[in-house]
Amino acid sequence: MAEIIQRDGTWAFDGSTVRITPGLHRSVPLFRQTYGEVAVPLEAVSGIVYTPERKRGRLRLRLREGADPLLHATGGRLPDAADPYRLTVDIDRSGVAEYIAEEIRHALLLDQVPEEAAKAYLLPGPPVPVSVRSSDGMVSFDGTQVRIDWSDTSDRVKRATGPRIISLHDLVQVDWLPNSGYEDGFMRFVTRETVFSKLPPEKDPYALDLWGSTRRDLLTALVATAVTARLPHPSTRAVDYVERPRLTPAIPPRSDHHDVLLRRLRELGELHREGVLTDEEFATTKAAVLRGF
Repeated sequence: MAEIIQRDGTWAFDGSTVRITPGLHRSVPLFRQTYGEVAVPLEAVSGIVYTPERKRGRLRLRLREGADPLLHATGGRLPDAADPYRLTVDIDRSGVAEYIAEEIRHALLLDQVPEEAAKAYLLPGPPVPVSVRSSDGMVSFDGTQVRIDWSDTSDRVKRATGPRIISLHDLVQVDWLPNSGYEDGFMRFVTRETVFSKLPPEKDPYALDLWGSTRRDLLTALVATAVTARLPHPSTRAVDYVERPRLTPAIPPRSDHHDVLLRRLRELGELHREGVLTDEEFATTKAAVLRGF
């Protein structure tokens, strides 16, 4: 087995799997610690690069396109320190880094791992249920539906729509952009009915506006990845989602649901009259409330 142990984490390769374990040092980002160990099968790897530098070197594992739901969900936007496929290497361990890189390259040649995009996810993504508290509210996913509970600091348009519950079979994709500390980020759940929505994240009842702690908001990538891993693979996106049958039977609304519905519609109407909501925003958020009931 080839293995390299560094402050930021440990990489071990046994000939068939690259096992990446985050370090316990306080400098390791919260996202990396929370995401935990990643077992990458050799068939998901497209290459590995070790780049020596004057003080430290860097190992980078490259995965095949479409093999990992984390990379697909985050679109390469994870900060380098939070990326599990990057490892900072002390200069006195450069020989070990070069050795493990050579071992992985040799195994790729022997196993003739293809370079083209994968047609299915080869890594499972985070286990469910998973919940994260962000600057805009609590978001959770249990494997079948997403639930968003808005915080007291969320835009009042969102609070007026109430908790958002989105069934997995209604989702098309998850769009995610991290909060950089200089610009807000967002996580938007795109459904078949909202795919053309132009609402900004702070007013969109299907989106979390990420404007608070960068360290904490980065954890929303866990939910984005867990959902992405359970959606149809990108290679099958040509399927017509509109014609996909609904598997959940409709549940008749109770009388208390009716009262809540009327109250939220009145709140939205007041926001519209006050000019807080444009005509388009009012129509979209009203439709979201009605769908929720």
